[in-house]
Amino acid sequence: MNKLISKQSFNLRSVSRVIKGVPTTDGAGVELTRVIGQPALPLLDPFLLLDAFRSDKPEDYIAGFPPHPHRGFETVTYLLAGRMRHKDNAGHEGVIEAGGIQWMTAGKGIVHSEMPEQENGLLEGFQLWVNLPAEHKMDQPQYQEYSTAKIPLETREEGVEVRVITGVTSRNTQGPVFQPLTEPIYLDVRMPAGQLFTEQLPATHNAFVYVIQGPVSLNNEDGQTIQLMRDDLAVLTNGDAVELRAENKDTHFLLIAGKPLNEPVARGGPFVMNTKAEIDKAFRDYESGNF
Repeated sequence: MNKLISKQSFNLRSVSRVIKGVPTTDGAGVELTRVIGQPALPLLDPFLLLDAFRSDKPEDYIAGFPPHPHRGFETVTYLLAGRMRHKDNAGHEGVIEAGGIQWMTAGKGIVHSEMPEQENGLLEGFQLWVNLPAEHKMDQPQYQEYSTAKIPLETREEGVEVRVITGVTSRNTQGPVFQPLTEPIYLDVRMPAGQLFTEQLPATHNAFVYVIQGPVSLNNEDGQTIQLMRDDLAVLTNGDAVELRAENKDTHFLLIAGKPLNEPVARGGPFVMNTKAEIDKAFRDYESGNF
């Protein structure tokens, strides 16, 4: 295969490995594809989990996610199609619609539900879990919620479109979500066939590409071009930029990066802390109603 040649003097990231998601169910039986948080990729610091859901069959999603607790991290729900109603034990309630984002900091603890606000039609989106550093795991819960109208759309040459959820692009478009603890970048990119997308990324950050519609081409560590297909996740090597190309079809992908915390990770179902003792305490607190 031919190499992709950059016109920029960047240290380009390449693909270190490609991860295939595994089918699973969660909540009350919602059909999901788990990409991060599975045996092949249990963690990509600070990202703990990435679930993708896409179905127009109500039986795959209608049961939703009844009330359940979280502590110690953030849940990020991004919808491409459909509607989800969120409700928690602190009195917060709202609906996430197509193109909307909910960035929930669970902090010291919250009990919430996420239920489809539809009985038929396509429901498609993602849930990403982002870790919190030890000194902030017990912060007060909070939300950052934005509809599609409040998420900037950056239009580049030749029809390339970038929805900027968080972070600042090389064209100085800033997303509405702000999280200084992990400095995340979350971009939703669409490219017409034959176009090139180059974006700078902090060299300190871990990063990945998740393909919604492919193929998407970029280099591997040997300098050869590989093609990522639909539902492929590419873990990227170190560097300060990434370059991707749409070949003969229009493409759609997520580019996500975050500053690693480099801390111990202890998991216990819906809780993510630093030690097993903290996980045990989270279960005790939840069972005694202290959330």
